[in-house]
Amino acid sequence: MDIIKIIGIAFIAVIIIVLLKQYRPEFAIYISLLTGVLIFLLIIDDLSGIINLLNSLANKVSINASFLALLIKITGIAFLSEFAVSICKDAGEGAIASKIEIGTKIIIISMSIPIISSLLEIILEVLP
Repeated sequence: MDIIKIIGIAFIAVIIIVLLKQYRPEFAIYISLLTGVLIFLLIIDDLSGIINLLNSLANKVSINASFLALLIKITGIAFLSEFAVSICKDAGEGAIASKIEIGTKIIIISMSIPIISSLLEIILEVLP
């Protein structure tokens, strides 16, 4: 099971980071980054399976492919920014982490405008 691998890698990384912070605290962030990348590599197959499933469902239901691609991009941005925020908070840079969160929210809102406008058009067509 992948979750056992992920938890095992995370626990090992935490132990290494705790031990490393005593002697070389500047290297702890590198272990954290490496752990995040390693976990991402473990889940990339599952992620591609989810994207393929969403594409097949979108084809069956006749959803606009550009909207589906946009939703996948927005989800990816949210995951990546959460990873970056966690890294910044681990490094003790809460101010930078909050700026990443604000920037991400603005980007997600701006990317969502085509979907929101399309939904509003549909609602206006249905209303008398």
